Amino acid sequence: MHHYRRSLYRILEISNGRRQGISLIFNLLLVTIITLNSIAIVLHTVPEYNQRFARLFYDFEFFSVVFFTIEYLLRIWVCVENELYRHWFWGRLRYIFSISGLIDFLAIFPFYFSLFATDLSIVRILRLFRIFRLFRMSRYSHAFRMIQRVVAEKKEELILSTILVIFMLIIVSSVMYYVEHAAQPDKFSSIPATMWWGVTAMTTVGYGDIHPITPLGKLLGGMTAIIGIGLFALPTGILVSGFNEHIRFHKTPLQNRCPHCGKEI
Repeated sequence: MHHYRRSLYRILEISNGRRQGISLIFNLLLVTIITLNSIAIVLHTVPEYNQRFARLFYDFEFFSVVFFTIEYLLRIWVCVENELYRHWFWGRLRYIFSISGLIDFLAIFPFYFSLFATDLSIVRILRLFRIFRLFRMSRYSHAFRMIQRVVAEKKEELILSTILVIFMLIIVSSVMYYVEHAAQPDKFSSIPATMWWGVTAMTTVGYGDIHPITPLGKLLGGMTAIIGIGLFALPTGILVSGFNEHIRFHKTPLQNRCPHCGKEI
């Protein structure tokens, strides 16, 4: 049994061993089905196609759910072959609640829930979760994996920059509330209501539904827009720096890297 489980694990995961051919065929099939599901989800919202191919959409959805369900259960069974999920019970539980496991679950959950749900509005909302099947492509995309690594490595800097943006939003919204409340009590009715203006001003979107009319308020609004450009450039610079480090790391010849830490010498 252990031998079959290990063999199946090598097929489900992209393998470089003897089963590389079978693994490649299976993963290509999986990517094809995920892609077709994404196209079906989009076309299903077109009334003409939905009326004409309603049965085809349902049959394909049923086939996809059965396929993904079997694959999901098999992945839970074989995940213990991975060092991260070695324990027969806690390892599988950890895999189920991992990002990959949750995406796999959300890809099939709406179909089964719709079989028992009576509230059609909830069913329509849950159908949106079918788009999670598209996120499963991240297993097979180098670009997705690089984004995940960059975000993971720069998470502290990203969190700090996000906190700074939130603090600045609270400050400018509070000041603008006291500046404009007397002139526009209906629009700047409270600090939380003024935060909508703060978001549109700091992102320089400026929908125009709420804007300052007093000279001091206009001055503060202009300063907020300028500050917002700089604040939102912070996470962009952090991510760009992370991507540059990764790209330089992969392009650096192995002989120019430290054999212990992998950094450029």
